Amino acid sequence: MTTTIRPLQPSDRAAWEPLWASYQRFYEVVIPPETTDLTWGRFQDPAEDMHALGAFDEGDRLVGIVHAIFHRSTWLPKWTCYLQDLYVDDTQRGLGTGAALIDAVANLARENGAGRLYWMTHETNTTARKLYDRIAERSGFIQYRKVL
Repeated sequence: MTTTIRPLQPSDRAAWEPLWASYQRFYEVVIPPETTDLTWGRFQDPAEDMHALGAFDEGDRLVGIVHAIFHRSTWLPKWTCYLQDLYVDDTQRGLGTGAALIDAVANLARENGAGRLYWMTHETNTTARKLYDRIAERSGFIQYRKVL
C-alpha cells in the first residue's frame, strides 16, 4: 500500500478532526474545542513554528497525523524539533504509517536546520514503544509536570 505524507491544508480539517479526537480518547484527555481551533489555526499560520502532517492512503483518505513544534534549546546551537502528537488509524497500524510519519518529521526538521528530533509516549503505549525502540534512542529522561 502506498502512503503519501504531506502538510495538512485548511481543507483537511474535517478529515483531521476524527483522528485528533481518537488520539485524545487514546490518551484519555479532553482538549476543549477552542484549544483545538487555536491549534489548527497555528498549524495554518506560517509565522508559527508548529506543523501538522498527514498520511494519506491510495484513496486519498487521511489515515495518520503527526504534529511537530520547533524550539530553541540551551543544549544545542541548532533548532530542536518536538514531535508532539502521532496517531495512526487502527486499520493502518503495523503497515509502516507511523514510521513514515516520523521520517517525514525528521526530514522537515533537517530542512529547517534542527539538530535533534525528540518525542515522548506514555509508558503503557507498548505498541508504539516497539516502533520507537527500533528507530530511535531512548533518552532515559522522565517527564514531570506542574499545573500552572
